[in-house]
Amino acid sequence: MDFTLGEELEEVRGLARQIFTDYATADRLRAAEQSENGVDEELWKALVESGLLGIALPEEDGGAGLGVGGLCVLLEEQGRTVAPVPVWPALVAGLTIAGHGTSEQRESLLPGIVEGTARVTVALEEFAPADPAGPACSATPDGDGWKLTGVKAVVPSAFGARYVLVTARTEDGPGVFVVETSAPGMVWERAETTSRDVAGSLTLEGAPAQALGEGALRTVLDLTRVAVTAVQAGVADGAMRLAGSYLSEREQFGRPLATFQAAQHQLADCYIEIEAMKVCLWKAVSLLDAGEDATTAALTAKWWADEGGLNTVHRAQHLHGGIGVDVDYPVHRYFLWGKQLSGTLGGASADLAELGDVLAGAAS
Repeated sequence: MDFTLGEELEEVRGLARQIFTDYATADRLRAAEQSENGVDEELWKALVESGLLGIALPEEDGGAGLGVGGLCVLLEEQGRTVAPVPVWPALVAGLTIAGHGTSEQRESLLPGIVEGTARVTVALEEFAPADPAGPACSATPDGDGWKLTGVKAVVPSAFGARYVLVTARTEDGPGVFVVETSAPGMVWERAETTSRDVAGSLTLEGAPAQALGEGALRTVLDLTRVAVTAVQAGVADGAMRLAGSYLSEREQFGRPLATFQAAQHQLADCYIEIEAMKVCLWKAVSLLDAGEDATTAALTAKWWADEGGLNTVHRAQHLHGGIGVDVDYPVHRYFLWGKQLSGTLGGASADLAELGDVLAGAAS
């Protein structure tokens, strides 16, 4: 299968790389990490003005129509610079709404995502261990809508978002619901994560919600797995290149560290992990954009992101020696992001367990 990017996606990559490189400087990263919501608002504005926030959404909803492929190109470039903007939760939510929302939901929610004026995030994880039957948060009918009760953990970039997609269980099975972040019954608690994203712990006490259509749960989970993998691929690549640059400049015993075979092998292992991650990622992307079942491919890609991504950022930091533990040196951010991403939706062990369940179900 040919995963070569077409002309449009190459242009997206070039534009995204330029913007992230220009804005994600060491001083701006430090300032964003110390801000109230942990977001670089000027970078977010630049992404809006360039049209990149609408790159994945359908043209009829005001986007560019480049689908999951456009999203992943954008996210890889973000990962390379560890730029603190909530792109993946906003666009995962947007694509889920575009695929499963009513016409009213699409008209009211998607323009705000494209224009950057109404951020949307996703609440997919819970404090209790994952239940194969679905989320523990419950949804009960309430007139034309629903009321949600339960607790959600690590809602990414929660503060500053206007809406949140919440996974919850009904009597007929699990689904996805749209809730205003400021609605009655929404209780938020700030939670700083490993990557310094300001996430939120969310308690829902009969919060009013609207349901998305059938199939939204699978879509939002598969898109999240693919989006996180795309960010991780960029993070791992950025960390590897940073290590390579450092090793080529740092000398020991009268020659660059990059000429030592042990260091070369470490970087070669990083390269192999990243390439494997990308192959699995773009396999899943091709299935999603074709409208085919991508759960197995998405879980496989996510496992590589968890395992291979974490291996890579660990090696990259190790190759920096003592300076690798200095939080004033940029490599530490790659390790923190890689660690956070590798545990999203449960981590490598959870992905393998779920992949096994999916394959066993398909075989039975």
